[in-house]
Amino acid sequence: MKAVKFYLIVVLCALGAGCASDDVTNVDTRNDEGKAVMALDYRDFDQAASKMVQSMLGSGALKKPEGGRYVVATGRIANDTTLRIDTDQLMVKIETEMLNSGQAVMTSAVGPGADKMLQESRQLRDSEEFDPGTTAARKTLIAPELTIAGKIFQSNVAYGRNKQQVEYYFQLMLSDVKSGLRFWQDEVPVVKRGSNRSVSW
Repeated sequence: MKAVKFYLIVVLCALGAGCASDDVTNVDTRNDEGKAVMALDYRDFDQAASKMVQSMLGSGALKKPEGGRYVVATGRIANDTTLRIDTDQLMVKIETEMLNSGQAVMTSAVGPGADKMLQESRQLRDSEEFDPGTTAARKTLIAPELTIAGKIFQSNVAYGRNKQQVEYYFQLMLSDVKSGLRFWQDEVPVVKRGSNRSVSW
């Protein structure tokens, strides 16, 4: 009986600790003045994405000579850091800013982020269960004119006796699909400096 009571007390204490909210707060991501970390956080992704897109738009690389908007396909952002980074998170931010600029449209037909439903919906043409007039016609997908891809890499530098500097470099490039020529590229550094006891992973 004592064993059962002890077990219940342990379970209740564990549940209470799990539900405690004394140290938990919601973060206002628009006005976050929280402590910086040696690793990359959402603020770094926002900053890097915004700077690179503004650089791209300011360069005029997305202004078509004949007018209109370029169709852009998403490539990959390689992760060459010690962090486990979801690079899709950065690419989504970049795509969103490009779309909101009104100077480009993104294709969901090809690339790492391709929408599988675009291909699956075209298989409905062969089904007798669907009205042919409602299925996607052949040769209607628009091929991309430009591709965007990049890389994130990290460099750790000793800074004094007890400090370290961790440098992250966000690189992005915009290339023409037909010619292979690069229309634009840029690099945005995010530099952190702190104690050797701080970890960047």
